[in-house]
Amino acid sequence: MSQVKAIIGLGNPGAEYQATRHNAGFWLVDAIARSAHAELRPEKKFFGHYAKVRIGDHELHLLNPATFMNRSGAAVAALTQFFKLSPDNLLVAHDELDLPPGQARYKTGGGHGGHNGLRDIISALGDQTFHRLRLGIGHPGEARQVTNYVLGRPGKTELEVIVRALDECIATLPLALAGDWAKAMNQLHSLKPE
Repeated sequence: MSQVKAIIGLGNPGAEYQATRHNAGFWLVDAIARSAHAELRPEKKFFGHYAKVRIGDHELHLLNPATFMNRSGAAVAALTQFFKLSPDNLLVAHDELDLPPGQARYKTGGGHGGHNGLRDIISALGDQTFHRLRLGIGHPGEARQVTNYVLGRPGKTELEVIVRALDECIATLPLALAGDWAKAMNQLHSLKPE
């Protein structure tokens, strides 16, 4: 399995979306940048905010697309082409309705599961073998409530458990970057939200 060289967060640009559940992927990439003492800066050629960081022995590209969620593929394709990355060099962090807040899961490959950001990336890359980091936000209970829910803001307690899960994701990153997916998954998946 080839090494992760880029982490892409999914979300929507703009202050009005910043604190919404749909931006959980952005939150993770922002947190990684902070932990590496780096700042994501606007980068036109990648249609987003970009930083290059070092985590342990690994150099890593961080990208939060500045396109809307359903157009994330353009930014991801631009990054992969520029740095000659293959889909399995990518780890895409995104909000996940099917996991409760405070849980996160690594996954490799698979379909988009109705997630518009993943759908557009798969379409742009023509490939779905990239790695994902699914960040649980919970489900509102009814399909027709999903749009308002993902574009809504989590409550204080909910946000606290999501932020704790982001910290746990960062703690398992060195294992994932070293290609030890089994250990990274095991460590992350065994965490139970409080």
